[in-house]
Amino acid sequence: MAKLPDNLRYATADWRQTIRANNRKTIFVITVFFLIYISLGMLIDTYIYSTHYPQATLTQLFTGLITFQLFPLVTLIMFAVAAISLLVTFSLHDQLMLLGTEYKEVTPQTAQTMTEKQLYNVVEELKIAAGLHYMPKVYIIDADYMNAFASGYSEKSAMLAITRGLIEKLNRSELQAVMAHEISHIRHMDIKLTLMASVLANLMVIVLDIFFYNIIFSRRDSDNRSGNSLAMIIMILRYMLPIINVLLLLYLSRTREYMADAGSVELLRDNQPLASALIKINGDHQAHQDAYNAAYQQTPHENVRREAYIFDPAQAGILSMSSLTDVFSTHPNLKDRLAALGIKYTE
Repeated sequence: MAKLPDNLRYATADWRQTIRANNRKTIFVITVFFLIYISLGMLIDTYIYSTHYPQATLTQLFTGLITFQLFPLVTLIMFAVAAISLLVTFSLHDQLMLLGTEYKEVTPQTAQTMTEKQLYNVVEELKIAAGLHYMPKVYIIDADYMNAFASGYSEKSAMLAITRGLIEKLNRSELQAVMAHEISHIRHMDIKLTLMASVLANLMVIVLDIFFYNIIFSRRDSDNRSGNSLAMIIMILRYMLPIINVLLLLYLSRTREYMADAGSVELLRDNQPLASALIKINGDHQAHQDAYNAAYQQTPHENVRREAYIFDPAQAGILSMSSLTDVFSTHPNLKDRLAALGIKYTE
């Protein structure tokens, strides 16, 4: 068995410190997102009032908004939308993450095949090994491609989902390694962070798109200098904010994946099963690229699950780059992940 690097073994040894670090990151990233929301709302409010008061300077308009001489309607609406969206997401997280898929919840009562019973037993064993107080809900997604993810906003609300293709193509030790990776996400409280950041990032782009196209199709006063300047800023942000969103997610996601990989090795005391599973998942995506590409594209809301998956399909050339955010991957590449596990990989 290949030796796990000393720095990675140290990171997995103190998972409570990882939880504290992830909580700090959660607060930081969510605070940044809310500040961007408020700033974007103020910018749009300023633009709207510039059309009503074309002679006013940007400083005068901004001062009027922060002193509430001008009512910051859009700012308050965006803040409320962000807060309500997070609340709804927390309440309906499992339905939202499984939206668009054909799935089945696996319990001791609903498990019908030996494969389903084995999956539940594996998760239950790992839940005990990881010291979790609550059993995550377990779902099987009826899909041929090999993938899995964890979601939820707390240990009590956690869920695991795994595709039928992954269950059928991995042996028991590899299945254990993948489930240990997802259990580690739960133990490190990564799922709360992913859920919150993803929702806020997607909503921000939607709101910005609405105002971007509204500006394009409803501009009337070309002599309004303040309005023209603000319109230009909004147009620039339309293309810059998706990149900023992804950079914020990257700040969290790659470390998150490395830590979950390390957590899997810690739980199993072996780095080979996870390495074997990752290589098999990557190879399967490469071998069935066209079929899986069609399957991912035809399944709604894959962009929501993509950041939570154990394997990013884009790394196998799957999922077309339909937006600037798709240029970036929130997952480390396979070679780097295996190197972090102490495995030298050559394709």
